[in-house]
Amino acid sequence: VLTVKKADGRIETLSITRDVIRIEATYARGAVIKADKKSEPVGYVYLPGFYGDVGPRAKPGERNATDDVRAILVALQKKNVSSLVLDLRGNGGGLLTHARDISGLFIPRGPVVQTKDSDGKIEVLSDTDPSVSFSGNVVVLVDRFSASAAEILAGALQDYERAVVVGTSATHGKGTVQAVLDLDRMQPKGGGDPLGLYKITVQEYFRVSGGSTQLKGVVPDVLLPDPTSFVDSGERTLYHAIPWSTIRPASFTKIPHTWKPADLSQASLTRTRANADLAAVSEFAKILGARKDKTLEPLSRKAWQEEKKRAKAELDAVDPKRKDRKPVLEVEALPATGAAAVSAPTDEKIRQRLDRWKDDLARDLWVEECAKIVQDMAKAR
Repeated sequence: VLTVKKADGRIETLSITRDVIRIEATYARGAVIKADKKSEPVGYVYLPGFYGDVGPRAKPGERNATDDVRAILVALQKKNVSSLVLDLRGNGGGLLTHARDISGLFIPRGPVVQTKDSDGKIEVLSDTDPSVSFSGNVVVLVDRFSASAAEILAGALQDYERAVVVGTSATHGKGTVQAVLDLDRMQPKGGGDPLGLYKITVQEYFRVSGGSTQLKGVVPDVLLPDPTSFVDSGERTLYHAIPWSTIRPASFTKIPHTWKPADLSQASLTRTRANADLAAVSEFAKILGARKDKTLEPLSRKAWQEEKKRAKAELDAVDPKRKDRKPVLEVEALPATGAAAVSAPTDEKIRQRLDRWKDDLARDLWVEECAKIVQDMAKAR
């Protein structure tokens, strides 16, 4: 109940009903994409975060990342799709158990991540389920904003050589665990002014290969032009960041394959250098990066206006203009299944946003290149 005072002085009581608001953009989505009519279809999974509780804490009917991704992979297998692009761009992480369980959808069983606490105690989080939901070739797409649990997933699939990691830069480099202590709980009741909260680092993540994801992040096997190279982000840009370190590797078995990362990288580099749209993206980012350090401005109004006009024209000449770009992919969005189908959007505005997502995907140059890379993997002998 909300009591409000109207402009004319009247007091009015309003009843407000609490409801669950579902933001569809935060959930995993799937599609089948094709670079052209002659190419083989490629599965696509967009995973923006690791959401939803699992086990005893899970609420009835609540969606979670692992189940949603599993349902998408099963749907792709039914469509006889034999290759996949797993998009983790912008994924800031979430529950570590989802990183383990989603890794387990691609590997039979084995360790996924190691943690080390301040006492030096090492624990290994493993996938114990021998079943595999997708057995085809996989490309994991990352960027500088992929962090935490997303780095664990990408790093595990890279260490097992289960997937090729493709990205525009190394990932964020968030390889530590923090705990927040309420200092007021440590003093007697009525003990004076509030003391506040204290956040401390209690653990560090390590990949099964022994290296930490801290600071360095996950380095892609194949590097693509970076549209955000001018942005200072990641642990490596922070003051007093915890340094990178290593521990003993866990015991795990790599997945056999015929492709070689160096060959895939060279073939991709040849294509991207010949792509005028990606060249424009690189030039656009290069100009913005150069301007970042420019701190002097002319005091003359006329000179200032002329400089702004020149700067705008310089950017306009190389602006990638994503909305004006022709579609480079054929996209068939997968229908929702399982818990996702129960909570599927019926609101027209939500449907319109999902249509825009499909339209943006069709124009995504980086996903297009990933589709070509995963097809190169299939051709490798």
